[in-house]
Amino acid sequence: MGVVVLRGLIVLGLLGSAWVHLDLWLLGYRDIETIGPLFLVNVVAGVVIAIGVACWRHWLPALAAAGFGAVTLGAFLLSVTVGLFGMQGVWTGTPQLLAALAEVVCVLGGGSWLLVMARERGAR
Repeated sequence: MGVVVLRGLIVLGLLGSAWVHLDLWLLGYRDIETIGPLFLVNVVAGVVIAIGVACWRHWLPALAAAGFGAVTLGAFLLSVTVGLFGMQGVWTGTPQLLAALAEVVCVLGGGSWLLVMARERGAR
């Protein structure tokens, strides 16, 4: 898989996660204390990191994408198992599936891009 395609997938993962969180925020999550503002932070962070991945061929956006995906997916897993900031999430539902898939793409894509860059640096 070419680096351009990989970066495109990462951007789609970031924007997919941001979209799901914006949609849920607009549907009423904005009124949930702590979770509402965090969903909005997720939206902004996803878009900003996606711009970085699309425009900057550097290890930092790759690491940010992987970290974004890991933290967001981790927060979801906490919310559905033990609860997060007083909210108990659910495993099932289209938004949950789409966001989890997008975040896995961010983790795997960001990590893969880091490996590609490390190999390229080692080959020089």
